[in-house]
Amino acid sequence: MPGAPSAVKRGRSGSLVAGSVVGRRVHERLGAIVASSTFRLALLYVALLATSMVFLLGFTYWSTAGYMARQTDATINAEIRGLAEQYRRRGLGGLTAVIAERLRRDPGGAALYLLVDDDGQALVGNLNRWPPDPVASTGWMDFRVRDPAGVQSSEQGRAMAARAKVFRLRGDLRLLVGRDVRELSAVRDLMLDALWSGLAITAALALLGGWLISASVVRRLEAVNQVSREIMEGDLSRRVPADGSGDEFDQLAANLNRMLARIEQLMASVREVSDNIAHDLRTPLTRLRAKLELLVQGQLPPAARTEAEEAVTDAEELLATFNALLRIARIESGSRRAAFASFNLADLVRDLAELYEPLAAEREQRLEVTAPAELWLVGDRDLLFQACANLVDNAIKYTPAIGLIALAASGQGREVRVTVADSGPGIPPEWREKVCERFFRLDGSRSSPGSGLGLSLVRAVAELHRGKLELGDNAPGLRASILISAAG
Repeated sequence: MPGAPSAVKRGRSGSLVAGSVVGRRVHERLGAIVASSTFRLALLYVALLATSMVFLLGFTYWSTAGYMARQTDATINAEIRGLAEQYRRRGLGGLTAVIAERLRRDPGGAALYLLVDDDGQALVGNLNRWPPDPVASTGWMDFRVRDPAGVQSSEQGRAMAARAKVFRLRGDLRLLVGRDVRELSAVRDLMLDALWSGLAITAALALLGGWLISASVVRRLEAVNQVSREIMEGDLSRRVPADGSGDEFDQLAANLNRMLARIEQLMASVREVSDNIAHDLRTPLTRLRAKLELLVQGQLPPAARTEAEEAVTDAEELLATFNALLRIARIESGSRRAAFASFNLADLVRDLAELYEPLAAEREQRLEVTAPAELWLVGDRDLLFQACANLVDNAIKYTPAIGLIALAASGQGREVRVTVADSGPGIPPEWREKVCERFFRLDGSRSSPGSGLGLSLVRAVAELHRGKLELGDNAPGLRASILISAAG
């Protein structure tokens, strides 16, 4: 079928875009959880719990393995005292006989003996040679030995752990009395493994619990933040959801909802007052303007006619200012969102250029337009046309003769931008935020017609479309851009 490959390509690209969007959202959600104060408190809890586990398991280790080690040392010391007593009473022959008798009675026991002369030759014992490990100043030594003579075990051929104490006799004789501490080493290894495993499992469970708690708290807070963002965008009817648990978050949601209901009621009262003011003041101003126009058309002296014409102009400016204020208030309330529809922004820009091109030509200015064939947008076309018209009108007003005004529309990703750049005096960086406030005007523009509401209206329209107004340097001149979301 014609066009099928391109359709497949669009489908694949759409899947990739959707996947990237989902991945970005997941990444943002994970980042929000990790950055939350709840997760930091969970990490602190994990650290405290891990420290407690280390102390608890360390005490358990000291109470068990340490006790067994102390018992082993006490047994060795007791044997040395007994052998020393035999040596004093019966001499070297009696000592050798006692050691040989003990080895004969318990050939596979845990006791280790080795009596050597000054040349290191073994006289009696179940060790083949003197251990190479150094002897501590206290006489104790820890070493490994392979298959002591007469010791039969399932671990023959493997080095076993041993602990012994060296006792010196007269005539440079040395007696080593020790014990096989394989069981003690196994208990130590088992306890150390249990300690680290328990610590790791405890930390993992604590992190998992902290993660789940943080995710729950972040989810509840994100609901509040989402409602807050929608309210800031003008939808005062939004309320914070509650899950019915009656916890602190539900109480917070109830209080916030009561506060929002009160704010919405007050805003409705303000809008009602504004409508009343519009009805009560705009009608007499319109009548005053009509009467002044009739007066101008009548038979008046030249001086009086001039005064009457100036009065008509003043009345028109008052009406324009009042209408602009009401228009900005309605825009900021968000009520114009109901008029959002899809339209081609490129056509709007070209219509705008066609409207203002004669005025620019009259002032000997050049108006350039750059726009693609199509640039679709969801929004209020009339409001955006008025906002862009304000920017073009300001550019024509402040650009000198033979100047250049560039009107451009472009799209990048999910955002579109309408830019109006001129070659006029521009706005100093320190005043670019102030000029968007209502009735604020720079000293150099106070003598020119206007009320100082044009940029305020442009910013209100941009924010209604979840966008913003950017003012920058065009070197020379001002570069004003409306940046909004293409999704509306």
